[in-house]
Amino acid sequence: MKFISYYRVSTDKQGIAGNGIEAQKQSVARYLASLDCEHLASFEEVESGANNRRPQLQAALQMAKAKKAILLIAKLDRLSRNAAFLLQLQDSGVDFVACDMPNADKLSVGIIALLAQRERELISERTKAGMAVAKQRGAKIGNPNPAAALAIAQSVIQEKKTAFNQTALKSIREIQDTGAKTLSKIAYCLNKRGERTPRGGMWTATAVRRVLG
Repeated sequence: MKFISYYRVSTDKQGIAGNGIEAQKQSVARYLASLDCEHLASFEEVESGANNRRPQLQAALQMAKAKKAILLIAKLDRLSRNAAFLLQLQDSGVDFVACDMPNADKLSVGIIALLAQRERELISERTKAGMAVAKQRGAKIGNPNPAAALAIAQSVIQEKKTAFNQTALKSIREIQDTGAKTLSKIAYCLNKRGERTPRGGMWTATAVRRVLG
């Protein structure tokens, strides 16, 4: 069997990615270790849960079709909380397996998709209702000090960016030690290793130059 793994990590209101992707990778690694299989590639995506525009997922599906491989994800609801999107994936012609529900059939996947969407709708309704009640009680909606909140968010973003660059730089040095010297060659090797940019995209010479800079 051939597998292509897909990981998705959601963002908060400031657009900062969470750290749940490592848990997904561990789950996928345990699943693959239990099988006699070939892991062809992995794709990572940083997206909002309600956003169905996922270029890395589309790339993973295209490769799975071309290689006749199975798309492997850690958790079914990581793909989307939109029922129509999950059902569209189900009808894409690509076999997929969720580590948390490896024996799920089409019927159970459809039911889970509908429940996931209903959960998203309920969360939205509860949030709106809570804000309305707070407003009636005279509470101020929103951050009373937006400038300070923005400064904190920017600081957190910069810390995450610095941490990512340090990790990426280590990979780049390892590739350079193998004899790859040009930016394009380094980007090619990073992509072959399955590593992705902070936004979950493919590496380019420009992206490599930014890290080295």
